[in-house]
Order: sequence, then structure tokens, then C-alpha cells
Amino acid sequence: MNYKIVADSSIDILEMSVPAFQSVPLKIITSQKEYVDDASLDVGGMVADLLLYKGKSSTACPGVGDWLGAFDDATYVFCITISGNLSGSYNAAMLAKRDYEEQFPGRRVYVVDSLSTGPEMRLIAEKIAELAEKDTDFDEICKQIEQYQKRTHLLFMLESLKNLANNGRVNAAVAKVIGLLGIRMVGKASDVGTLQPLDKCRGEQNALKAIIKHLTELGYNGGKLCIAHCLNEAAALQLKAQLLKQFLHAKIEIYKTGGLCSFYAEKGGMLIGFEA
Repeated sequence: MNYKIVADSSIDILEMSVPAFQSVPLKIITSQKEYVDDASLDVGGMVADLLLYKGKSSTACPGVGDWLGAFDDATYVFCITISGNLSGSYNAAMLAKRDYEEQFPGRRVYVVDSLSTGPEMRLIAEKIAELAEKDTDFDEICKQIEQYQKRTHLLFMLESLKNLANNGRVNAAVAKVIGLLGIRMVGKASDVGTLQPLDKCRGEQNALKAIIKHLTELGYNGGKLCIAHCLNEAAALQLKAQLLKQFLHAKIEIYKTGGLCSFYAEKGGMLIGFEA
């Protein structure tokens, strides 16, 4: 099966253990500098720059040509994007799908609006790879991924909403509250792919407790779980340890956020994608 998995860089990974995978970079733009979310990006340096930056910031999604270049010559393409309610990445990918299938009759592109970002996108990509490696029919993979998305979720913990406020994603007054007196915001990706606040917790330990509470409420029972952190490995390890006390055989992976997710999560933030 000549297939390829393509995702925008909010998936936070640059390679997978499958024959064909490609990350297509988004960009983070300020009045002073443009950051391309690819393998050459110094994520830590970008986060440090943005901590000091006081102006407006924005992000730019891959264009149609970027997606078409990534599709390459694959017969079957599985394309995963950040939530269409946070970026134009999904719309650009859909236009690329139309052009690709018109230019190459017989080739197929399935575009997945993750309605999420980061770790939840990774779970979707890994599920596609698992099915494709078994030579599952293209249409059957599409059908199974639609069902799988109903079982995956994303929670997040944020120490700062500065970039989200600068980017126009949250109210500036709300952003000022988070971070004061150690307050953390815990929230989730909603069913329509927007950011849904759940709790304002004083201190990281209370935020971790809130995350575990919401995990179980959303149906987590020890399945696959990915924790992506922005310069906060200690909290990620604490969360993993606490979860393993309750779910002894849970499959938990910890890794660093890439550029786009670091822009939104900011220093100290975490994103948790999981199977219910």
C-alpha cells in the first residue's frame, strides 16, 4: 500500500516509525521575527524571546502548495491538521486534496480535522499507521479513524495566556489573571475544536489533580496517553507517576512541544492527549 501520513507541525513530531511521514511547518510571526516550526527551530530560544516580547503575534498555516509538495507521489495520503477553529490549515489542506485528486485520478487524500492539536493529533497519526501497516483498505481506515476520533481527547494546563491574548484567542483581562499567585488554567479541546476552560487552579499540584479528575470523567481507563510539555518535564513526570499509581499498565509517553504548540502552551504548559 503506497501511503503517506502528512500533518502540520502542530503534531509536535518530525518523524514516525513508518515508511512515509512528513510534517509541514506552520509559522509564528511577531513584528521582530518569524519562526518556522521545523527541525531547525530553537524552541527554547523562541519561548525565551516571546516571554520578553510585548507586541502582537500571529501564526501562519501551510499554504496549498506546501501541502501538495508534502503529498509527493503517494497513492493514498492521510493528512492531519490542527483544529479548523484555530487555524486555516484544514481549509488549505482541503484545497490541496481537491487539486491533487484532480491532477492525479485514482489517488486519494483523506483530510482529518483533528479538532485539537499536539498529542491528540499524534494519537490519530499512530492509529492510521497501525491500520495502514496491516494493509487495511483506504476507505476502511477513513471509517475507523472517524470512529477513533470519538475516543480521543485533549486536556491542557497553562501557566500563562500571554501569547493566546496577543494572538486574539482569549480575552486580555482573563489572561492577566492566569499566572498571578500561581494560578494555572486547566481546560480541554471542545467537541468543535475550540479552547474550553474547565478550572482555574492555585498551584501546579492542584492543577495536576484537576487533570486526573477530568481524565477519568472523560473515560480514561489506562489506554494510550501522550504528555507534551513546554519546558516543564518535572510536572509531566509527576503526572505520569500519579497516573501509573491508578492505572498500572497505562501506556504513557512524555515529550517536548514543538514550535507551534510551545507558542500556545508557553513555558510551563502541558498538553495531554489520550484514548478514552
